[in-house]
Amino acid sequence: MKRRKRPLLILAMLAVMLGGPRSEAYTAKETTTMSELTISSPSFGHNAAIPEKHTCDGRDLNPALAISHVPPGAKSLALIVDDPDAPVGTWVHWVIWNIDPNTAEIREDSVPKGAIQGINDFRKHSYGGPCPPSGTHRYFFKLYALDTMLSLNPNSGKAELEKAMKGHILSHTEIMGLYKRK
Repeated sequence: MKRRKRPLLILAMLAVMLGGPRSEAYTAKETTTMSELTISSPSFGHNAAIPEKHTCDGRDLNPALAISHVPPGAKSLALIVDDPDAPVGTWVHWVIWNIDPNTAEIREDSVPKGAIQGINDFRKHSYGGPCPPSGTHRYFFKLYALDTMLSLNPNSGKAELEKAMKGHILSHTEIMGLYKRK
């Protein structure tokens, strides 16, 4: 019995230490956090339905987002909203960076002053709400606290943003919402 428990214990400890899979945007070194950066929304809870007004079936407004516990030393925040369930691969709905780290909320249908919106997969410099062709899709609102301001062309997208953030991520968090068209 003891022999069987030991490998399971070792695997469990490794899983905790490694923390599961990581995005290519950051490395294990960068994920050490001194605070619990958080993002939430008064419009929907984590793993809950995104209201229609924030989708292509409604007014296509970005939802309000609350930000808290930004780590000391953060010079800016970045946000990526994407759908990994899209039939063509991960679909990017919103890319925004150089958000002031003192920002406590992103209001509905707004962009924080001074922040830069990159280009999404709708080929627009704005929020593009959920619009799945079939089934229920997951929409990840990923927030990053960075130790720098980014010098990116406004025509940059998710790939360029992730490359620019590499080595500068102090902390990260996300909230995931769901949407299925009627």
